[in-house]
Amino acid sequence: MNYKTWLFFLFSISIFAQKTDNEAFNKLNQSAIWQLELKDKGTKNWESNWFLDGHFAEIKNTPKGMFFNAGPEERNDAHHAVLWTKKSFSGDLKIEYHFTRTDTKTQWATILYLQATGTGVAPYVEDISKWNELRKTPVMKTYFNNMKAFHISYASFENDNTDSNKDYIRLRQYPVKPGENFSTTTEIPNPYLETGLFKTGEIYKITIIKTAEKLYFNVSGKEISKLFTWDISHNPQLNEGRIGLRHMFSRSAIYKNFSVYTRK
Repeated sequence: MNYKTWLFFLFSISIFAQKTDNEAFNKLNQSAIWQLELKDKGTKNWESNWFLDGHFAEIKNTPKGMFFNAGPEERNDAHHAVLWTKKSFSGDLKIEYHFTRTDTKTQWATILYLQATGTGVAPYVEDISKWNELRKTPVMKTYFNNMKAFHISYASFENDNTDSNKDYIRLRQYPVKPGENFSTTTEIPNPYLETGLFKTGEIYKITIIKTAEKLYFNVSGKEISKLFTWDISHNPQLNEGRIGLRHMFSRSAIYKNFSVYTRK
């Protein structure tokens, strides 16, 4: 097989896999298996459904949705912020919401946490609301060392980046194994780079579906729709926990119509 034939073969496999993923996602997304567990339009008191890690965040409910702004001081861990659902969710999940980025940063991450619990090693008990005080300063290592969770970073940039086109979407799983490194051991292959998504001021509908085998992350905007997928079948299973919205210092966005479904 010559080089051009090999490239065509790989391209064909990629197209077939993408088509298969899209078909599987659409079937799951449209299925009647889902039962609504949480619905928050973002226009009323956020404290009804969420609690906050971090003291410097600004959270406002508006007709456009819930405005969530982390603290303004970059490189100060106290200015990170995480909003957690008060409810925990078990089993397969479907999450939908509208996301509008309101900052113009070319650095730092916004993150969605899925089914987060403590590791169970004292004082990091499974119910994370029991150790809120330990997250008053929401330094990242407190989370990735002491929680079990999936972490989806999106509308995100490397810490030294200056190019607004060089965003990324990554999936990670916590916790970091003792003696190992967050950057190299938590990531689930493969990252997606320069997605063309999450322009400031534009509304995107995000749909996440998590099963025991796959995690789907679908983003639909005014003129674009993309599906991102990861195989999680060989990873430790996460079956129950809270959902979190993390903004690194200086990052901000509006969230509207945040809905969580579990399998009936």
